[in-house]
Amino acid sequence: MSSVKRLAIKGIFWTIAGDGITFGSHLTVARLLGPELFKLVSLPYLLIAVVNAFSDIGLKLSIIQNQRGENPEFLNTAWTMQVIRSFFIGLCVILVTLPVASFYKEPGLLWLIPALGINTIIGGFNSTATSSLERKMAVKKVVIFELGIQIVSTTVMIVWIWFDRSIWAIIAGNLTGALMQLVWSHFLIPGKSNHFGWDREAAKEIFSYGKWIFLSSALFFLYSQADRLILGKLFDWRLLGLYGVAFRLSDMPRHAFMGIGRKVIIPSISMLAADWPSEELRPKILKNRNLILIPFAIALAIFVSWADQLMLIFYGEEYVKYSWMIPILALGIWHRTLHNLMGSCLLALGKSQYPAMGNLLTLVNLCIGIPLGYHLKGNLGALMAVAVSDIPTYVVISYGLWREKLSCFWQDIQLTALLVGVLAAIILCRYALGGGLPLDKLSAADMIPINSLFQ
Repeated sequence: MSSVKRLAIKGIFWTIAGDGITFGSHLTVARLLGPELFKLVSLPYLLIAVVNAFSDIGLKLSIIQNQRGENPEFLNTAWTMQVIRSFFIGLCVILVTLPVASFYKEPGLLWLIPALGINTIIGGFNSTATSSLERKMAVKKVVIFELGIQIVSTTVMIVWIWFDRSIWAIIAGNLTGALMQLVWSHFLIPGKSNHFGWDREAAKEIFSYGKWIFLSSALFFLYSQADRLILGKLFDWRLLGLYGVAFRLSDMPRHAFMGIGRKVIIPSISMLAADWPSEELRPKILKNRNLILIPFAIALAIFVSWADQLMLIFYGEEYVKYSWMIPILALGIWHRTLHNLMGSCLLALGKSQYPAMGNLLTLVNLCIGIPLGYHLKGNLGALMAVAVSDIPTYVVISYGLWREKLSCFWQDIQLTALLVGVLAAIILCRYALGGGLPLDKLSAADMIPINSLFQ
């Protein structure tokens, strides 16, 4: 087994393990604090996420992907740009604090938004060591670093909640985590540290690669929020909340694969692309892709077949009526996974324009598809539009792969046939055993638009 393949397998294991532990810690804190306090912090987090998304120039990805990613001048230029960006984000957060607090008539936001936003400025001084480790596929060390910070941060929150169940628990935990990350990051690679510097050629390369990352991040953020914004007009608040529950449950695998793409696929392809032409690289990608996607296709078929029962187990009887949402949304994971994995390959090759264009078309598809689907088939039509919304991204990524002589279209056809075959077999077995069908709770009322935008 090659060293790159060994590192990739270890990286996948550590990425999934880290995501699982992080999800568990978030769930623990959410249950301890309760929904009312999390509702208060959701707006500041969303605000900071907006500014982050609209100022992302792909600094981390540039270090991982660029052939000069280990050059001290390149790293110091990237670090200097990171510090400048963090102050820009902090300034934007401060400038919008008063208007946002006034608009939502919530005085607490006047101090809560800056208190959470200060972590962004602190994070701007973090070392580039984590990106360098990801470049070398030292995923275990990165995950242990991230989990150590997560554990300490969560512990501070839990202890604070024990004495004072207030919003200060989140602020104290996040600030502790930010300071710990700042200090620890500069000791991850002994003997190497960042300082202010500027190399014109390095800055030019980062901007050239990052302009498409900037567009892609902004568009990804918009389309990841567009479904709730549009459905908020079509659904009542209770149904919108149930949709949020169903979406979170069905979308968990996507987060894992995004982590695998950033921590495993991009650095591994970047390593191989320097020495292997596309004609030799493609068979290796296809072979290793099968090792990931065949088990995933089987697991997804099982998940879709029994997703409605998972809703009952995790959330109780009151949610069962809308359990039909999860199988439909979960099926959308398949093509999303296909283009996420291969989109990472294009990013590794420096072709960041294809994901950006795909995100743009997906945003347009969502804005047109959800109202049209609702108009034709009510709630069912709207959900089906969400499930297939990012097929344009898959098409654009497939075109980019074809241009780069890395096409995997026929492999996707074969894997999709496997998914459909396993899914049909499991559903037939479930029905034969008296378990009904995953969409049994779908009613006629769910297929009739109540307040269509077209009326």
